[in-house]
Formats: sequence, structure tokens, C-alpha cells
Amino acid sequence: MIHRPNSPNLVLVALLWLVLLTIPLWVAAVGGYVDLASRVLVIGLAAMATNLLVGHSGINAFGHAAYFGVAAYATGLIMKHLVPSTPVGLLAGIIVGTAAGALIGYLLSRLRKIYFALATIAFGQVFFFIAFRWNAVTGGDNGLTFQRLPINFGFGQIDLPSSATFYYFVLAVFASAAVLMGIVLRSPFGRSMLAMRENERRATFLGIPGNRHVWIAYTISCLFVSVAGSLYGLLNNFVNPHDLHWTQSGDFVLMAVIGGMRSFWGPLLGAAIFVVAQDSLSSITDNWMFYIGLLFVLVVLFLPRGIAGLLQRKAS
Repeated sequence: MIHRPNSPNLVLVALLWLVLLTIPLWVAAVGGYVDLASRVLVIGLAAMATNLLVGHSGINAFGHAAYFGVAAYATGLIMKHLVPSTPVGLLAGIIVGTAAGALIGYLLSRLRKIYFALATIAFGQVFFFIAFRWNAVTGGDNGLTFQRLPINFGFGQIDLPSSATFYYFVLAVFASAAVLMGIVLRSPFGRSMLAMRENERRATFLGIPGNRHVWIAYTISCLFVSVAGSLYGLLNNFVNPHDLHWTQSGDFVLMAVIGGMRSFWGPLLGAAIFVVAQDSLSSITDNWMFYIGLLFVLVVLFLPRGIAGLLQRKAS
């Protein structure tokens, strides 16, 4: 059954976009900064991409940081050594990250449940150790430094080195990705993903090719996480092997759980809480992750649909 969005939900979404569009105007007044807002959007997109597979498809994947990091590395390497162009670097990162995801997804498409989850972690760690050991290309543990450049149209340019300008560039890419993600979820393929999440055996009896759908869903999810990875590299002008580590993948899943795994916007909310808490608490204590873990436990125990689910209930 297809659930139509009600008016309170539309109000919440409208408020969300109002906040996102105006952040550079007031973020400094509340003790934040524009690059932090950009980081929330980028990490939020990665969490939403992970949730597309884990929450909406019911496929346990814990290796998405691999494609997040691969995309960031591809963007940096292209811009530093081949073509000093932000659009080319961004596109290259998306293509390379998605291609890596499609290849690994094809190899994993026959696995299910814990075997699939463990295999995603294993393949993710392979990418991590390649980045960590291949010093000549990736810089090893020192990472890779590069510089995002303005986009020049001849008659004018977009000044991406400016934090505020880059924020709106990230917001435009994020909005485009969110629209495409929504189209996927509302398409017949998206409905078949939901059917497989609820009962894969019955979905197979209805004629849905399970292995192929897992592969396609995995590839689409990797596409969006690659977009986030490329933007993350451009945001920091830097990428290191730790961006590919399995703990980063775990953070994406944790954000989705805190925000709401079966909510479209929940992972963005979870990412905002995680990123802001990390930025503020890490300057106070080295044990900042304890508080995130405590919040995670409370959400799992008392808010099974996450904070977004609580807000939707309050609004309805």
C-alpha cells in the first residue's frame, strides 16, 4: 500500500528546506560555521544513501565508506594530477566510486544476511588497506591534499573556494540527489525493493529477480554515497585512508538509526546530530563518542523509528 504524505509532513519538509536555504545567514549567531553546515549535508547524503540500502531495502551493508573514500580519492587525484577542474573531478569521483560499488555489488549479490554484511566489511577493508599502503599514489597515512577551484563559465565564475558559495553548491547537488533518490523509491523498482525487505521469498515468487535487484540497489546506493564522497573531498581539500575505514561505514548506519531508518529524511537529521555533537563535544572531551553511543542506545530502546518518527507523530 502506498502512503500519501500528509500535510504535517509537508510542513516539516518545508521547514527543513527553509532552514537549509538560510543556514549561512544565521549559523554564526548560534556558534557554528558554514563549513560545518556543508559537512552536515555531505555526511547526511552519505547516511541517506546507506539508508536507501539498509533501511528501505533491508540489506545489511557496512562497507559504504569504501566507495565514499574511493570517490574522494578519485576526485583529488584527477584534480591534482590530470585535470584541474572541479566539475571534472566531481564527475570522475562519482564514476569511479559507482563503478567500484557496481563491481563489488555484483560479487556480493548472491549473499544474504550476516554473510552479506561481513563481506561488505571485508571488501571495504581491502580498499582501506590499498589506500593506506599505496603511498606513491594516495600519500598513505599522510593523505592526499588538493584544492577545489572556481567553476569558470567564461562570462563569469562560481567562487567555490568561498565557504558560503560552496555551501550552496553542495546544497544544489544534495537537492538533486534527494530528488533522484525520491524518484527511485517511488518507482516500481523502489516498490520491489520494499517488497523484498518485507519478505524476499514472497517477492521472488511474484517474479522479482532477487539477486539482480540486490545488485542494482547496491549500485544505486553506491552512486549516491560516491556523490557524497566527492563532495567531502572538495569540502576538506583533503582525503586520507581513514575516510574508507569500516568505522566510517558504521557511523553512516548509526546516523540512519538515530534519525530513523525507514524515514526518508531521518538519516539527515541523524547526521546533523552526529556531526554537530562531534564538532562541539570533541573540543571538550576525548570521550565524545560515549554520548553519541548513549543517544544511540536510548533511540533503539525507546524510539524504534528514530527521532524523525517521533517528530512525525508529534506533527500528526
